Amino acid sequence: MTQQNDANFIQVNPIAAAKRMFIGAVIAFALILSLLLSVKYPKPEWSTLWMLKPLLITPLAGAGGGAFFYYMTQIVKNNVWAKLIATLVGIVGYVIAIWLGSVLGLNGTLWD
Repeated sequence: MTQQNDANFIQVNPIAAAKRMFIGAVIAFALILSLLLSVKYPKPEWSTLWMLKPLLITPLAGAGGGAFFYYMTQIVKNNVWAKLIATLVGIVGYVIAIWLGSVLGLNGTLWD
C-alpha cells in the first residue's frame, strides 16, 4: 500500500469558502436588485412575480462565482505573480458567473 502525498491536494477552509460565497451572492443580489428597481412600468405580459426569478438565480450564480474565486486564490500559495494571475482569473470568472446568472434570471423579461 502506498501513502498519498498531501502536498498535491488543496486544503479547503469551509468557513472561508462560505464567506466568499456569501459575499459573492450579496454583491450579485445588490446589482440585480438595483437593476430591477429601476423598472417603473413592467410589461403586462410578464407574470406578477416576474422579479422572483432573477432575484433567486443571480445570487446563486454570484455564490458560485464566489466559490470559484476562493478556489482560484487557494491554488497558489508562494509565488506572488501566480497569485496575482489566479486572483485576476477569479475576478473574471466571478464577473462571467454574474453575467450568465443575470441573463438566465432575466430571460423572458428584461433580456429579450
